[in-house]
Amino acid sequence: MNTAFLLFLLIVLGTLVITYYASKKTKTANEFYTAGGGLTGWQNGLAIAGDYMSAASFLGIAGMIALFGFDGFFYSIGFLVAYLVVLYLVAEPLRNLGRYTMADMIAARFNQARIRGVAALNSIVISIFYMIAQLVGAGGLIALLIPSLDYTTSVLIVGVLMTVYVVFGGMTATSWVQIIKCVLLMAGTLIISLIVFAKFDFNVGHMFTEMKTATGLGEAFLNPGNKFTNGLDTISLNLALVLGTAGLPHILIRFFTVKDAPTARKSVVVATWIIGVFYVMTLFLGFGAAAFVGEAAIIEANAAGNMAAPLLAKVLGGEFLFAFVSAVAFATILAVVAGLVLSAASAFSHDFYNHILRKGQAKEKEQVRMAKFASVGVAVVSIVLALFAQKLNVAFLVSLAFAVAASANLPVILFTVFWKRFNTAGAVTGMLTGLISALLLVLMSPNVWNPVAGKAILVGTPLIDLTNPGIISIPLGFLGAFLGTYFSSRTDEAKYDEVLVKANTGISELPTSR
Repeated sequence: MNTAFLLFLLIVLGTLVITYYASKKTKTANEFYTAGGGLTGWQNGLAIAGDYMSAASFLGIAGMIALFGFDGFFYSIGFLVAYLVVLYLVAEPLRNLGRYTMADMIAARFNQARIRGVAALNSIVISIFYMIAQLVGAGGLIALLIPSLDYTTSVLIVGVLMTVYVVFGGMTATSWVQIIKCVLLMAGTLIISLIVFAKFDFNVGHMFTEMKTATGLGEAFLNPGNKFTNGLDTISLNLALVLGTAGLPHILIRFFTVKDAPTARKSVVVATWIIGVFYVMTLFLGFGAAAFVGEAAIIEANAAGNMAAPLLAKVLGGEFLFAFVSAVAFATILAVVAGLVLSAASAFSHDFYNHILRKGQAKEKEQVRMAKFASVGVAVVSIVLALFAQKLNVAFLVSLAFAVAASANLPVILFTVFWKRFNTAGAVTGMLTGLISALLLVLMSPNVWNPVAGKAILVGTPLIDLTNPGIISIPLGFLGAFLGTYFSSRTDEAKYDEVLVKANTGISELPTSR
């Protein structure tokens, strides 16, 4: 445990050093929000991968596969396929049209205060949802590393650290923490995967054969239906995972950290390859935990299975590998929550404060100061909510954030670029419909209500059976945007041609005919 604690401190000190040096380069709003747009495609690709491979990926998915087999791998598949949507539909238009936030992209066509207000609200809500998952994972991880610390204290430690990174280092510190964390996480996951594969004689067929008898589920371990018994719920989950990434604020703002759209595309390609390799390795983590740690030990450490990967490292490599993997998992959480805090703070400061309250007249120092205040506020709200979500699987919590992002943001992003008749009323209606429907469906679901005490946040009978709202809320988001446009007499077609050209080429002005 001393080794684990020392590596834990080393990670913290290393990230604080990065933050210190980044703070010297973070003076203007552009530097705070986007690191001055100076990252290369490779750097940003690593940072995107680092941002995306969160506690849900490393801790949640490994635990989900270990406990439920095939159903847990749905998360790996969905998270990976999602980047095809980002690559082909979102990355280039977003970089060409936006500057700091997703709202900038929409405002390129609809320069309305209410557009920015609703977009900022969406970004903040989605970021908080996602952040709760990271804090839950961090709380369980630190409690495993240092048994003397309880869950509440662990969450508070992570909350303070993530706020420090953003307040002092901005996007520069956040990006480099994510890059370093990505390299460490891939190394740690590769080491464990190779050890697990060696246990199965480096034979995939042998591994699958062994897993048929390695758990209490028997052959059912390799078949769907162990967790997701409702077919609609399974479809709902996968819709949210595949479409949600293209609406996640902390992923979208990463495309503003590079100089142009081609570099943004390169970032996505690099990130997709890294993420693809990583999610293949989650299969080894899950199978290894199921076979060599066992269901009882996994549940004893954390009822939701979030500690399966660190426990597997301990069984396979002793205290040192356990310490290394736990420290890397902690770095993973710190990097992701810093990105989430920054995306929420940017939305509040740039979109709400500067463009709505100050009518676009706020000075750069004023914007940066407000973003720092917003960072503290977002962190406090997330910490409080995370204290009530200790028993929920972090992969599942993230899937809810994906559902909200796919429902509230994606319809408006696509319609802004590809639908000429789309207007301000449609944008506002679509965003609010997607956001409110997703949140209401979650509040009525088995995630919040369960007749058995301790199984959910509240005791009671859920009003709907769906654990993920995506199958209902995503179509509602698109429908809200369509109906809001259709029933509005206002037309906002004047800038459509200009936006379409700029979204695909980066050219700001259309040539005039002579």
